[in-house]
Order: sequence, then C-alpha cells, then structure tokens
Amino acid sequence: MDMWKYFAVTHTDHTVMNPMSLDKTREMVEMLRLGENGHVLDVACGKAEFLCMVAERYEVTGTGVDASPFTSTEAKENVKARGLAGRIEILHMDGAKYEPNEPESHCMASCIGGSWVYGGHEGTIEALGRTTQRGGLVLVGEPFWREEPDPEYLEKTGYVKEQQGSHAGNVKTGEELGLAFLYSVVSSKDDWDRYESLQWQAAERYASSHPDDPDIDELLTKARGNRDAYLRWGRECLGWALYLFQKP
Repeated sequence: MDMWKYFAVTHTDHTVMNPMSLDKTREMVEMLRLGENGHVLDVACGKAEFLCMVAERYEVTGTGVDASPFTSTEAKENVKARGLAGRIEILHMDGAKYEPNEPESHCMASCIGGSWVYGGHEGTIEALGRTTQRGGLVLVGEPFWREEPDPEYLEKTGYVKEQQGSHAGNVKTGEELGLAFLYSVVSSKDDWDRYESLQWQAAERYASSHPDDPDIDELLTKARGNRDAYLRWGRECLGWALYLFQKP
C-alpha cells in the first residue's frame, strides 16, 4: 500500500496530524509573539492547520511544504477555505529540497513531526536554523521516550531505540547547536489516545465503505498492529512535545 495513501486514510479525521491537542497547539502559537510582515516556513505541514493558525494570529505570510499528494491537496483547500490563499503558499515537494529565495529569510521555521525529512531531530534543527533570520524562531515537534521501550515493542513496530531520546535530550540538542530554548508543550496520554484512536477508527470506517479497495487487507493489518502495540506498550513509553528555540 502506498505510504501516503495509508497516512491519508488513517489521518482522515485529524485536524493536526500529530499527538498534540488543538488547545496546546494554540498555546504554542501564542508563545511565538511574531512581529508584523515576517515570513514563516512549515516543513511537513500536513493539512496546514498550524500554518493557518499562525497566519490568523499574526500579520505574517507563510510557505507550507509537504511531500504527500493527499495532504498537500487538503492543505490548499484548508488555506482557501480560511481566506488565506493570498498569504499562504503550499508546495507539494520534498521538504529537504526546499530552498528559500534568500538565506536566513524566515522569522520562524518549523517542522512538526517530520524530522525524518532531515534525517532526525538534530538535522532538522540544523536545517531550520540555516533558513531562519537572526533572532528568529525554530519550532520542532518530536517524540521522546518516557521510559525504556520494551524490545518486543521495538520489534513489532520497527522503531529503533536510538532514533529518539529523552525530553531533556531533545532540548539539549537545540542548545548544543547554539539556539536558546524558550518553551515546550508536552502531549498527555489523553492527547496520544485521541491521536491513535482516530487512526483506528478511520481505517475501520474506510474498510467498511470501500470493500473493493485492494489495499484493505494491508491497511487493516497495519492499523490494527499499530493499535495493539500502542495499547500494550506505546501508551506508557511514548512521549511527544513541541520545542521552541530562538536563533541568536
């Protein structure tokens, strides 16, 4: 099954495509305190909900980049429906290949839940920092281990323990790259439950309404496997947070 199709189906009912509540996302938006006439970049923007929230709160323009043909289309529709088409541009492309017209030109650069684009948390902060102006902001959304993951959980999910660290370690990475740490919002277990449960529901509903889709068996096998792994192990060991840094 195409990876982008799988994520599009399982995230049908998500407003933001990560384990963060809308209330906590709004809290982070308030913490940005952006000035007027700046330009923001959001890599792996999903449905562009975060980007729209920022543009509605501040007098800025923005660029959203996403590699999925499904969510980039939804992002464009969301931007248009919010009356922001004149201020927000959505690009369907690999975020790692995006190059701004001018270096260090963004008042904020973000990548929420898409650090794979740049090969991990450290690479993401480095890349976003290069495109952000002096005094600008770098915002990342990243998982972390709340506790040592069970080896069976890693085997079932294909996760690699070393691909993410601790909450404190995620902060330290940004500081070691020369950024000042400003603020963080952490997802609760309720946030995680909603994020995961919406995926299971979407997969089951899609299967019921599209019985002739040849991808159904693979969709359900994967979605149910992720469900079982989350309920048995992931709920206790997985963490998630938004990290806000400032470039000196």
